[in-house]
Amino acid sequence: MCTNFTPTQRAPWVKEKLGVDLPSGYPDEAYPGYPAPLVVQSHQSGRVACGLARFGLIPGWGKDDKISRYTYNARSETVADKPSYRTAWRQKQFGLVLVDDFYEPSYGTGKAVRWKIQLACGDPFGIACLWDRWKNPATGEWVVSFSMLTVNADEHPVMRQFHKPGDEKRTPVIIAPHLHDQWLSADATVAAELMTWAHMPDLLAMAAPRSL
Repeated sequence: MCTNFTPTQRAPWVKEKLGVDLPSGYPDEAYPGYPAPLVVQSHQSGRVACGLARFGLIPGWGKDDKISRYTYNARSETVADKPSYRTAWRQKQFGLVLVDDFYEPSYGTGKAVRWKIQLACGDPFGIACLWDRWKNPATGEWVVSFSMLTVNADEHPVMRQFHKPGDEKRTPVIIAPHLHDQWLSADATVAAELMTWAHMPDLLAMAAPRSL
């Protein structure tokens, strides 16, 4: 599971690849509950926009935001049926969270060591997300939130090395730049077809232990 990533600040790349401007006001590193730049497309007008959304999806029916502690990653195999995600899936609320890299634990030394995963080419990238809107009953505020979509990575040349020995290996789905438009405008059938790591760009991983 991906619980920590670096939201991109590289506005020229975002403008060139997606035609949108980055918002401001998000941290250098993001964890569940933190804001990050999310790109979405209106299925009515076709307009693409980028705004801040909270990491950890809160379904529209949520009584409070506590569920977001468990909904920052969604399994592609079950996302269409799980109560937390199925409405957003059926409503084609597909987005891209824009990042420079993300982090996973490696147990190669016998202990968990944080590793950083990025594109081999060094570019930012978009991770496939499902998003939803939730109205906070206490304040009346509308909150946009998202979950990263993940797939099995047991055979992925890079991502198969992470997580505890014996655990299933998973990877967030990175949408290749030439598929950005297809993902954002997808229906459920096309989205399901894109839920694979086969089209993902090459990845590079390196140890990045936390500083004390």
